[in-house]
Amino acid sequence: MSADRPENADTPDIPTPRRTVYVRAVPTKDVMAELADDPDVDLFPVDADMLYAVHASDGARLALVSDRETAFAAARQNDMKPVSVH
Repeated sequence: MSADRPENADTPDIPTPRRTVYVRAVPTKDVMAELADDPDVDLFPVDADMLYAVHASDGARLALVSDRETAFAAARQNDMKPVSVH
């Protein structure tokens, strides 16, 4: 029995649709400027002009990674459906 369903459910296991997330390139300098004053964030040097942000449908940033392929892979590993935003 699936952990996502109550034990008394009469419906068959139906795959849950994957949540769509959006991947976009963001300038590293913009991210660093945005996070510079946040005491909960430890910044470290990044040797890249661009980072890739993964966003939820409500616009909340879920992750920042160094390249597009990693952004897509991380989304898929977390059962999300990544799409590019230009």
